[in-house]
Amino acid sequence: MSETPRGPMTLAEVEATARAAHEGQTDKAGRPYTEHLQAVAEGVRTRGGDEDQTAAAWLHDAVEDDALSEQWLNEAPLTARTKNIVLAVTKRPGEAPEEYASRILATPGALLVKEADLAHNADPARLARLTDEATRKRLTEKYARMRALLGLPQQ
Repeated sequence: MSETPRGPMTLAEVEATARAAHEGQTDKAGRPYTEHLQAVAEGVRTRGGDEDQTAAAWLHDAVEDDALSEQWLNEAPLTARTKNIVLAVTKRPGEAPEEYASRILATPGALLVKEADLAHNADPARLARLTDEATRKRLTEKYARMRALLGLPQQ
């Protein structure tokens, strides 16, 4: 008897997978990393993103942070669009910001996910939790530069 191929993972399954993959991970301010993932997913939804983009938001850092492998992503029951968005927003080691921005702009649906990611990363309340002023300044400049490269308005 052959198995019936299943459809893509539901958003609840994607969220559970992302939460499990990033379990125990914290951001630079020591907060649970899953708070960032949830904020980016919510940011995608409030900006009018669809299910593929919301799924990609939950997974947007999974490959980059080695929480999930690229092989897992390739084999996962996700839409091709979700996989393409996740790969587009995955920064590669040594990659120039201009190359990274070009890939995001060339991938349908990826800009909205990156916009939500940058919005949460650059949230003044989130940055204020950082105790190191030099880190706060460096990150603020980094996020502003990426917004400019992507043609997004500054916050």
